[in-house]
Amino acid sequence: MKNRNLILLGFVLLKFFLQYILLSSAYDLQRDEYLHLDQANHLDWGFISVPPVTSWISTLIKWLGNGVFWVKFFPALFGALTMVLVWKTVEKLGGSMFALVLASLGVCFSVLLRLNTLYQPNSLDVLCWTAFLYTGVSYVQSNQSKWLYFAAIVFAIGFLNKYNIAFLLIAMIPAVLLTPLRSIFVRKEFYLAVLVAFVLVLPNLFWQYQHHFPFWHHMKLLKEQQLVNVNRLDFLKDQLLFFTGAVFVILFSLLAFWRYDAFKPFRFLFWTFVFTLSLFTYLKAKNYYSIGLYPIFIAFGAVYITENWTMGWKKVLTYVMMALPLLVFARMYFIAFPNFDPDYILQHQETYKRYGLLRWEDGKDHTMPQDFADMLGWKEMALVVDSVYTAFPNKEGLLVLCQDYGQASAINYYKKNPQLIASSFDADYISWLDLSKKYTDVILVRHGGDEDKDRKEERPLFDTVYLAAKRINLNAREKEISVYLLKGAKIDLTERLRRERDEEFSSW
Repeated sequence: MKNRNLILLGFVLLKFFLQYILLSSAYDLQRDEYLHLDQANHLDWGFISVPPVTSWISTLIKWLGNGVFWVKFFPALFGALTMVLVWKTVEKLGGSMFALVLASLGVCFSVLLRLNTLYQPNSLDVLCWTAFLYTGVSYVQSNQSKWLYFAAIVFAIGFLNKYNIAFLLIAMIPAVLLTPLRSIFVRKEFYLAVLVAFVLVLPNLFWQYQHHFPFWHHMKLLKEQQLVNVNRLDFLKDQLLFFTGAVFVILFSLLAFWRYDAFKPFRFLFWTFVFTLSLFTYLKAKNYYSIGLYPIFIAFGAVYITENWTMGWKKVLTYVMMALPLLVFARMYFIAFPNFDPDYILQHQETYKRYGLLRWEDGKDHTMPQDFADMLGWKEMALVVDSVYTAFPNKEGLLVLCQDYGQASAINYYKKNPQLIASSFDADYISWLDLSKKYTDVILVRHGGDEDKDRKEERPLFDTVYLAAKRINLNAREKEISVYLLKGAKIDLTERLRRERDEEFSSW
């Protein structure tokens, strides 16, 4: 047991080591990371973009100094804990040391290395999916009611982190009904656990109600702007890319639920797998929504293979499967992570294109992977805006208004002038706009996609309008960012902003 714990510790330390070396200093944070960090300054039971758990973690990061080390620490931690749960699942199933190592390699050297580089709800989402399925395994194995309550708590945390886990629950209901586990629906403890989960998520549901369910508005925009470009066949093909090194382990786990007597009580997992992927395929979901489904199956597959393939060529195949995640990682190291600077990517365009890494959410190929492009130019832009703001004499009535949340949140993260607070009508910032002040001047931040470069819309409303600064970075997602000064408002600017905000809300 002591040796097992040492090996597990070794995998955890390796996980943290990899997460930090796979990040090049040539990149800034990603736009979503800045938004999530700024949520610590606006704590609430919900946000337009995400539920509240991310803001709680951001508050902890803020207490720790808001440095990049801590920003990257928590997704790495959630990835490590996912691997620990897979390890514990193998132990519950009576797996050998070979099974533990095979499963850990499959999880460690997978898409989670990419996912865990970003401070987003996705890393905790995968952990919660894994933990939720782990409680199901534990309940089937022990028949103890405590696992129903643990499942309720895990689901609530997952729901308050990212609503995505609700799809797993929806898929599990028919999966359970198709197996003897359906007897759970006549147990009093099951409904008490449901009540526990409901009470825990109720504050967020009430917040959604108070704010006219912005979740639906967010989903509408997502469907119109991103999911419309999702191809159902591509979604299914992409599933093979997440755990490529362990894909055979996963496939054999699905087979094991029908051929291995020890796994037949857990057959509800097979149907959960089928119904979850079917649901996401029908809804044209983003490919990564399903990542949390796979880790638990790696545990089952590892046990099945190592328990049944103990002789001859089958044992040799076991070693091959242990090596496969390392071989895949050796290849992916050069293309899948932000560990090489933009110049390297520009020199190896065909390689990145071959793996579909240059395809963005708009369905088109670009010169940089979208996540990487979204990690460039932010600090430079923020310091440009900060210098314009610092040089402006009358800051009392000065508003910094950005075109999108990436600009606003990056400015608020990198700013040197503590008085500077950037705002926007985009994402959560529309709720945070301070309309208690009387604004007379504006620093307007716009990216290159803005067609009104001469500011024809604003010129009649201000005494003076001119371009104060510009930031150009051809590798960034927002290649050109212009900073305008609008001085001397001829109208009640605060009232106009209030009307525009109310009109936006009413359109929801």
